[in-house]
Amino acid sequence: MPPADNDGTAGADELSALRAMCETLARGAGEIALAGRREAIGATELAGTTKSSTTDIATEFDEAAEAHVVGLIRDLRPDDAIIGEEGTADPGTSGYSWYIDPIDGTTNYVYDQPAWSNSVAVAHGDEMIAAAVYVPPLDEMFAAAAGQGATLNGRTISASDETDLSLALVGTGFGYQPSIRREQAERLVRLITQVRDVRRLGSAAVDLCMVACGRLDVYYELYLNSWDAAAGELIARESGAVTTDFTGAPARPEEMVAAAPGVHAAFLEALQAS
Repeated sequence: MPPADNDGTAGADELSALRAMCETLARGAGEIALAGRREAIGATELAGTTKSSTTDIATEFDEAAEAHVVGLIRDLRPDDAIIGEEGTADPGTSGYSWYIDPIDGTTNYVYDQPAWSNSVAVAHGDEMIAAAVYVPPLDEMFAAAAGQGATLNGRTISASDETDLSLALVGTGFGYQPSIRREQAERLVRLITQVRDVRRLGSAAVDLCMVACGRLDVYYELYLNSWDAAAGELIARESGAVTTDFTGAPARPEEMVAAAPGVHAAFLEALQAS
């Protein structure tokens, strides 16, 4: 492992290496998942086990993709912690922690909708320092490292320069529980007249990357998990987007806003009023 800086934080060379490793891991997971999707004929062939509700599903390819990523991390960095959506929970001793969402947007994946992704991020202590989100149906690799900016297929990307909230395209997502979805829908009803329009893509990682490259001006969502947001939030932030919770405090999975700098404050005001 490349050396850290004298204060114990990751140095530039290590950050670049971790970013490249995130990309390799995300692409490997994506290749496994995409091959499985292409072999299946319809949604019923991919429907797997359920988790928090009957609509919250995991397929055999979620599990295979996570196993692939976990196996490589254990080989290359055996002392690091690993947190995966499909149950991996290795404590680690190095101070580095990996967050894996083997298929983010599994419902899209099952229905062969293109907005699903493979998400890998690594933190040092409490700080996310490198990440990648791969979107296999589009062959798009989003990546970032702390202080080094964000890229799409190797090219630098940036958040939009929109300054008028009424012209902002907003993305959001909904939870799996009916009561939570109702709460989220009621908030959306009060917001939708204040913005250009709303998109619901179905993958938090993809949504955050859409903000990072300017395809969305704002994304917000409640009740994400750590692996849902870890990679995408860093990529959005490194693109120049402002990421916070709903009050303007630091972003957290339970309350996530990522917005172009020119509309962030106005969107928070509208969000709080809703």
